[in-house]
Amino acid sequence: MAIAVALAVALAVALAVALAVALAVARDASRNVTPVTTVPDSAAPPLRPTVVVVDPAAITANIRHLRTVSGVDVCAVVKADGYGHGAVVAARAAIDGGATWLAVALVEEGEELRAAGIDAPTLLLAEPPVAGVARMIAADLTPMCWSPAFLSAVAAAGHTRGRPVDVHLKADTGMNRVGIAPDDWGAVLDLAADLAADPNGLRITGLATHLARSDEPSVGTTHDQLDAFDGFLRVAAERDITPRLVHAANSAGALIHPRSRHTMVRAGIAIYGLSPSSEVTAAQHGLVPALSWTTRVSHAKHVSAGTAVSYGHRWAAPRDGWLATLPVGYADGVPRRVGGRLDVVVAGVRRPIVGTVCMDQVLVWCDDLEVTVGDPVTLLGQAAGRDRDVAVTADDWAHAAETITYEITCGISKRVPRRLPGED
Repeated sequence: MAIAVALAVALAVALAVALAVALAVARDASRNVTPVTTVPDSAAPPLRPTVVVVDPAAITANIRHLRTVSGVDVCAVVKADGYGHGAVVAARAAIDGGATWLAVALVEEGEELRAAGIDAPTLLLAEPPVAGVARMIAADLTPMCWSPAFLSAVAAAGHTRGRPVDVHLKADTGMNRVGIAPDDWGAVLDLAADLAADPNGLRITGLATHLARSDEPSVGTTHDQLDAFDGFLRVAAERDITPRLVHAANSAGALIHPRSRHTMVRAGIAIYGLSPSSEVTAAQHGLVPALSWTTRVSHAKHVSAGTAVSYGHRWAAPRDGWLATLPVGYADGVPRRVGGRLDVVVAGVRRPIVGTVCMDQVLVWCDDLEVTVGDPVTLLGQAAGRDRDVAVTADDWAHAAETITYEITCGISKRVPRRLPGED
């Protein structure tokens, strides 16, 4: 009997719920109510106040400075999404500054520039698979070449289309990564010259190498590599390969090794106002950082001495004070190892990141600085301080993370929006 009653009650409740749902649906339909959707609007502004701002004017100024220092053409390297700054923005700013060439590492990166309407001469710094030659040619990219198989494939593609393909030949002079090995210089240059004899094959428009330790001024490797490169140029000249464009200098080479400049320098990190190394710094050479990274305090609280924080409780408050949570973490490009080693600027005052860096959040010890939700935070870049302007530099980040400035900006993930100055 009890079971029957329970079943009857359950059935009555179910019918009541179903009736209520049906009446609600009918009522909404009669009112033309649109059902709520959980699909996000891709055009909607981001809700998180974490953003990178890239200043094209700084890139333009750095290109002009490099042109003045080097006295030769500048090829602006915009690979890896412009070292995290945005390839299209960086390319346009570099051209505005007088860069005559751009450089990318992947065919896809070159295609992105072309899709954006950028038609400047563009070096492809690495040979793609032979299967990518057609797309490379379609994007009008000039490859750096070193392997006989790739040279032959490019020449065949030029012959097929009835128009030669421009190439630069790259010598390995000590980087020992890619390039024509010294023992093969004669044979590969002979092949290149033969392929260039076909008016629809190759056109050799440049000769190049890459420096391994140009950012270490006290090391003699760069001098040795440039001696070797001179030898490569002689072997090329013996085969009447004497193009106008000859380039060996990267950023550090352009800044401190005049002999490496030849007729063009390939500048990457320097055009973004960042240091090639701790021995060749942006500040020493008048370069202007183009990127800043900001956020806002998402949570703030006053804690007691001894309060342990974040995963592993690896840090505890040394005294009573204020703790701020920031909505940014290692998924955004904050290396986990910077906890306890890097300051950021909170409400105009430098304060340290403490505890374990989380995927989406970090904690900052503000000590006696009372902070509130929404206070501005500069993670990287110049900030207005309480008494004077203060800055957190990419050099600071690199030192804290035991890495190089390149890795810091390249590591800022795509989920952090990039903005231009003045954009919301």
